[in-house]
Amino acid sequence: MPMAADSQEPPHFSKIAETLIGDLRGVPNEDPARARSRPTKPLAELVEDLLQKHKIGREAPEHTLREHWPAIVGSASASYSHPVVIERNRLIVFVSHSVVRNELFHHREGILERIRKLPGCDHVKAVILRAG
Repeated sequence: MPMAADSQEPPHFSKIAETLIGDLRGVPNEDPARARSRPTKPLAELVEDLLQKHKIGREAPEHTLREHWPAIVGSASASYSHPVVIERNRLIVFVSHSVVRNELFHHREGILERIRKLPGCDHVKAVILRAG
């Protein structure tokens, strides 16, 4: 006895097979060539992932650094520089003035020592200065 049509799951074919079947039937493929099918996630899970990734509403070492930045580099240098993110244990700092960048570059070891003394920042191994 055959099963009811609505209780069966549709067969899953590879992208190549679907393209070949569509070409054979004369049905155009509307999916982009490089698109990948991914499982659908609930919206709450996606929002939580984004909040975690960008540290929104959570305490992060970057927040501590931004609060203490004038004390770490001095108020004059702090007005031309901004700690952005810690990636792979390296602090990325955007510096908008070349003279300040040069000054921070020459004092980066002392700056790194002061950064490591802050709570949650002891894992920072280097300071990377970028124009910005």
